[in-house]
Amino acid sequence: MPALPPSLTEIRDEFLALDLKERLQLLLEFANELPPLPDHLKDRDDLFERVIECQAPVFIDLEVEDGAVRMHATAPREAPTTRGFASILVQGLSGLSAQDVLAVPGDYPHLLGLDEAVSPLRVRGMSGMLARAKRQVAEKTAA
Repeated sequence: MPALPPSLTEIRDEFLALDLKERLQLLLEFANELPPLPDHLKDRDDLFERVIECQAPVFIDLEVEDGAVRMHATAPREAPTTRGFASILVQGLSGLSAQDVLAVPGDYPHLLGLDEAVSPLRVRGMSGMLARAKRQVAEKTAA
């Protein structure tokens, strides 16, 4: 298995250093840290892809510029678990090379130690976000 990029390793290790209740609290902290959309993406719904694996309306867009990936996501505040997962990916994938994003293992959401704390449906939503992010990066680097 390829090594995780440092950003995702740090996030994973942060979660695994905590007990289950504290992991949920950390997930809520990530939810509050989801970066706002940059000005050039506001009102550009046409650029975003809905992540249908998520119950809440989550939309993502990935940009690849000068070899670096930048992920953007929107998720409602009323869905803190989903918003937290989106924030983890935005923070963990942004700044990586396209090659590093494509090498992230698809089971990364399970590596956070949250399977016992959140429903399988929620974890599947994060897996869907990651799969769509990787697909977008692959498409944008192939063009």
